[in-house]
Amino acid sequence: GFPRTVAQAEALDKECHIDTVIDLDVPFETIKCRLTARWIHPASGRVYNLEFSPPKVQGIDDITGEPLVQREDDKPETVSKRLQAYDAQTKPVLEYYRKKGLLKSFSGTETNKIWPHIYAFLQTKLPDVSQKDAANPR
Repeated sequence: GFPRTVAQAEALDKECHIDTVIDLDVPFETIKCRLTARWIHPASGRVYNLEFSPPKVQGIDDITGEPLVQREDDKPETVSKRLQAYDAQTKPVLEYYRKKGLLKSFSGTETNKIWPHIYAFLQTKLPDVSQKDAANPR
């Protein structure tokens, strides 16, 4: 996400008014497992996840039969380094917004369990515009 550093957050504050910041608090181990389970078919860009949408034959693209590859960014050692960098650089950004009273955190490991809470929160932040009202402006 953006901003990733406090300097970026301060620069963003100068450009636009921020009134809400959402933090998706997902355990690093969950993120690491999901990213390292991702494999792609380079020619088409098709993405497979060994846990959620695996290929029919491990390591082989379903359509072409060609080998799948793991991007450098998805290899365990790279993911670990990225998560460590996140921890060092981005956690201060969360504290920056927390001190301003703008941060709302949602914790979990599954989108379908976190999303209803985020949606309900956003409903309190956004004006309720029904389709009828949108179709018939006053």
